Formats: sequence, structure tokens, C-alpha cells
Amino acid sequence: MSRVYSTEELIQILAEERRACMNGQRLNLAASASGNPVIDRFLQSEGIQKFSAYRDFKAAVHHYQRQHQVSGIVWRQLTLNGITLRYPTVHDQLVALTRDVEIIKAAKPSILEFWQQVTPGMDLYLSIRLGKDYRQIQPDDVDAIASRTEWVNLLHYGNSQILEIILQLGWGKPEEASYRRGWPASGSEYVHAVPLGQRPIC
Repeated sequence: MSRVYSTEELIQILAEERRACMNGQRLNLAASASGNPVIDRFLQSEGIQKFSAYRDFKAAVHHYQRQHQVSGIVWRQLTLNGITLRYPTVHDQLVALTRDVEIIKAAKPSILEFWQQVTPGMDLYLSIRLGKDYRQIQPDDVDAIASRTEWVNLLHYGNSQILEIILQLGWGKPEEASYRRGWPASGSEYVHAVPLGQRPIC
């Protein structure tokens, strides 16, 4: 029986393949931007071929994941204001298995508790118009959005002077929740916590 690759190995394989595609070592020569030869003549075919080659490889890895039940979960650790949280998230290059979704759903209360502990005194902004703008909101608004979502994720940028903490409030398949790829069955709302008087930078 052949060995099944681990989550960490699949992440490494995808990273290596992505580098190879971006360096032009892998191209999907059949790929075209629109399928219309008049329009495609004005577009950079090599970039499209690189992107398409990586997309096809990633789809094969996702098929492998599902076939062999290889989790897409990675565990992150975040320490802010002396409080540490270890939480699961689905790696952005992998898909979530059914049991992965259950794991991230179960982590929702502890992530929200951490958020509430580390964001007092920060301004909160809801990302609107596909991330092109922000609307200031209050903690009660976050609670209302969170009550309608299935799972949450955390991202953070910067340091104690320039800190931005992003709470992703999602539903459906995590791999389809960003950028409205799976809308409306899957999606996300993003809340940005920033130091008082600042605006989101991410």
C-alpha cells in the first residue's frame, strides 16, 4: 500500500509547484484568457498559462485530499496583550474536509472570546464593497454578525504600534468563502480592529 501524504507535505508540494509555475517551468499551453482569439491576442498568454498550470495542479491536490481524507487544517498560535490562542484554520491552498469544517465550527467560541479580550479600546471596521471600503461598527454589531455565521478565523498584521486584527466570520466551504467565489452558499464578512483613530490598511 502506498504512503499517503500528510497535510504539511501537501502544503510543501503546492509551494514548490507554485514556484515552478511562476518561474515558467510549468505552463498550460492550451489555456487562454477568454476563449475568444481576438481578445486573447491582446492579453499576456504566458501569465495565463502559468496561472492555469498551477490551478490545474492545485485541483489535482484537492482531489487527492478528498480521496485520501487528508485534512486541510493547520494550527496557528497568536499572542496579543499577553493572551495566547491556539486555533485551527484551513490552509489557504487546501480544501476543508467535512470533519475539518466541524473542527473550525467547534473553535468559534474560543476565537470569539479571544477577539473580545484583545480588541477593547480598538476601532472596529466592517469591510464593505468587496473590501474596497470600510464602515465603522460597534462590538454589538460584531456579535450580531457572528451569531449568523458558522465559523471564524483570525488574521493579524503589524506590531503593537501598528496593529490590525482581522476577524473573518464565515459560512459554507472555507476554500470558497473568500472573494465571494462560492456566494451565496459560502462567504465571509471581515471585521478589522485597529488602534483608536486609525483606519484599516489591509
